Amino acid sequence: MIKVLCKPFLYSSLVGLITGLSCLAWTPNHVLAGFLITLALLLLAVGLQQTKHFSSVSFTVFIFAAVSAAMFFPQHFTHIGDFNLKQLIVPLLMIIMFGMGCSMSWRDFSAVVQSPKAVFIGLICQFTLMPVIGVSLALLSDLPPEIAAGIVLVGCSPSGLASNVMAFIAGANLALSLTLTAVATLLAPLMTPFLMNLLADQFVAIDPIAMLLSIMKMVILPIIAGVLVNHFFKRNIKLINRVMPFISMAGIALIITVITAAGRDALLTIGATLVVVVIIHNVSGYLLGYGLAKVAGLDEKSARTISFEVGMQNSGLASGLALTMDKVATMGLAPAVFGPFMNISGSGLAAWWRKANERSSQKSAKA
Repeated sequence: MIKVLCKPFLYSSLVGLITGLSCLAWTPNHVLAGFLITLALLLLAVGLQQTKHFSSVSFTVFIFAAVSAAMFFPQHFTHIGDFNLKQLIVPLLMIIMFGMGCSMSWRDFSAVVQSPKAVFIGLICQFTLMPVIGVSLALLSDLPPEIAAGIVLVGCSPSGLASNVMAFIAGANLALSLTLTAVATLLAPLMTPFLMNLLADQFVAIDPIAMLLSIMKMVILPIIAGVLVNHFFKRNIKLINRVMPFISMAGIALIITVITAAGRDALLTIGATLVVVVIIHNVSGYLLGYGLAKVAGLDEKSARTISFEVGMQNSGLASGLALTMDKVATMGLAPAVFGPFMNISGSGLAAWWRKANERSSQKSAKA
């Protein structure tokens, strides 16, 4: 039944994409092309959601549909009347962080005591590899200074909830993943401003105190509120945790859409270069995080976990910080591109490792 239901969506999506791209290439009617491509991506997202193996990437395809709409019709995603939609980014990020806090408890930090070596190695990799890779790519890419600073900002941000999801799908060390995300996020008010001041000050002026206060407001306070709700309202927390993931996904989609619309002109100019830089940044994080974890003597599951924690950054936080610096249309572009791509690459890597686990289990059963 699922296959029968998803086929019309997938076929319609293919037809819409071909028609839309043809209109884009051969006619000046970009409005029709934008409508068809956006609709095709929406149909593809719905179709993939109903499949067994690709449902995990349906949200990312939906993000691409939102980005497509923002690129073709930016005027609808910058203002509603006199209200600037950029003003929604920080409140939405706070809601997302509150949802993260609601899914956490004090027990999530127990892995710090149980496996301090793995946590220490993960944090060292998190706050050294990605910032250094980011500033190296920013210098080599010769992008405009504020856009280059956005690449460094992504690298200096902590990991986010997406890494926990991928660790779960991959069958990695989920407890370690949750602990690393939580501890890295709590360290972010100190580490992110310090690293940005050290590495990105050559691109834009950095006020580390203002950045620290912004992270406290956008991240730490909402997470603490969520943890307290989890602790004192345990009877209602299951309902909250069912609803919050959908609210968080909608919030992420809206943040990326607004940033894309605001920075559309810059993306049309330097988009290809930025995409290449983001891909290198993300993939390098996976490879070096995994490699250093293995060199340090960690087990396979923990090494895979650190790979996700290093390669997948909290692009929402980076976007919020870009907004507080009034540079969301420039510094905010790298996080907007990084977010969707890391979900695609992370989903693929998680699926590959999950299949590797299944093959290993089958071999062990035969033996």
